[in-house]
Amino acid sequence: MRVMVLVKATPESEAGLMPTHDLLEAMGRYNADLTEAGILRAGDGLRPSRDGKRIVFDGPSRTVLDGPFSATQELVAGYWIWEVKDMAEAVAWVRRCPNPMPSRSEIEIRPLYEMADFS
Repeated sequence: MRVMVLVKATPESEAGLMPTHDLLEAMGRYNADLTEAGILRAGDGLRPSRDGKRIVFDGPSRTVLDGPFSATQELVAGYWIWEVKDMAEAVAWVRRCPNPMPSRSEIEIRPLYEMADFS
């Protein structure tokens, strides 16, 4: 099963504060473990929402909104795509993750649709 693992944004990540050297090293080791286990398919950190755009669709109309976007707790600061056997394995791997932020943070796991889901 493929899952997207979403690192939720915090006020620090939205301010553009970069991770410490220690955190970068810890995350590098964690990503190496994911790769060695054959789970990691993709992943990256995202720039703050102030650097982003949103496109609002309303029928044929398209409106482009410039960041930053409010509701920081609903924004995403980074992601991974993993291939795991089940949700329990994904949860076990997230529990091993270093805290990706300097303060309280959240990581969300969402299964991806597969072609079989549409048949």
